[in-house]
Amino acid sequence: MVGMIKNKKIYAVLAALCAVASAIGPFGWNVSVANASYHFSDFQGTPPVHVYKSAQAKPSGVTPAQIKKIYKLPSTGGKGTIALIDAYDDANIESDLAVFDKQYNLPACTTTNGCFERHKMATSTTSNSGWAMETSLDVEWAHAIAPTAKILLVEAKTQSGANLLSAVDYAAARKDVVAVSMSWGGAEFSDELSYDSHFIGASSGTVFFASSGDDGTGASWPAASPNVIGVGGTSLELASSGALIAESAWSGSGGGVSAYEKEPAYQAAYKIAKANGMRAIPDVAYDADPASGYPVYLTTGNTTKAKGGWNTVGGTSAGAPQWAAIQALGGSAELTKFYTDKASTSTLKYFRDITSGSNGTCKYYCDARKRYDYVTGLGTPQTTKF
Repeated sequence: MVGMIKNKKIYAVLAALCAVASAIGPFGWNVSVANASYHFSDFQGTPPVHVYKSAQAKPSGVTPAQIKKIYKLPSTGGKGTIALIDAYDDANIESDLAVFDKQYNLPACTTTNGCFERHKMATSTTSNSGWAMETSLDVEWAHAIAPTAKILLVEAKTQSGANLLSAVDYAAARKDVVAVSMSWGGAEFSDELSYDSHFIGASSGTVFFASSGDDGTGASWPAASPNVIGVGGTSLELASSGALIAESAWSGSGGGVSAYEKEPAYQAAYKIAKANGMRAIPDVAYDADPASGYPVYLTTGNTTKAKGGWNTVGGTSAGAPQWAAIQALGGSAELTKFYTDKASTSTLKYFRDITSGSNGTCKYYCDARKRYDYVTGLGTPQTTKF
């Protein structure tokens, strides 16, 4: 068909449109594709959240107590503010959080007691049911993991790159913020290095986390930024008692080698195999399989309220806010420390090494293995102190 197009200008336009279209996939992008014609102006952040069960009268899925036992996290604690960056407005988030807290005997987190703050980047922000699910997941589970930390929900006007980064900038400028969670991502773009500076906070203790994606092998941004901790996904095999039997790589976990970001010093020192001088993704992992997913209470956009507001969800978007909560618990979740800890003789004190499972058919880059892999990174947490 291309050979039939004689007008070069028309061909150029069609080629550019095809290049952008090829970046779109089930998760909002095809993370395996890098297009020179695809730029930040084209970027649309997509939350990698997957609903396993919806509109239930009762919660189902892994509980806060179970996940804390699996990852050796304390039952309570948390200092500073966890900033959660989402798009659109979830008007019911505070009341939904109250239901979640009551269900799991968590301390109330409200605007009145100063624990919860919702900042809308634009007063005219509309609602979006898909993003509301992500918002509820982020808020409820960040609070579950670090109950005494403050929660700052920053709502971008839309999911455009410009609006999402404006929300990131607001959170990063706050000196009380110790962690910023970005449960969204998109295809890498040719000018992304120009935007990595947004992931530097006003506080020296601010750490940025981003989901690695849910379409299997392939790199995404902002997880690809060397200033961001990319969070991949695992699957949990649990006994009927809720105890952990095994943990493996989740087939949907995003990961790979960046097309644009150079290998950062902390990875070069660790000597990641086959990175070829480029940024490897992800850095760490967390339970993301919807089958071993999380109960989330949501009423915004719920058209079946008579059945209930409980949902069971998964995706790498579940890991970013919970890793941000780990930073609020221990204050030392940081990229250089992660790679130093993994290389030490006491590595099992810090990470569970995920050595089975895959996220595709590309063999080395798709298979979990000892040390570091492009599906689960360094592994899953076994402490809050790194």
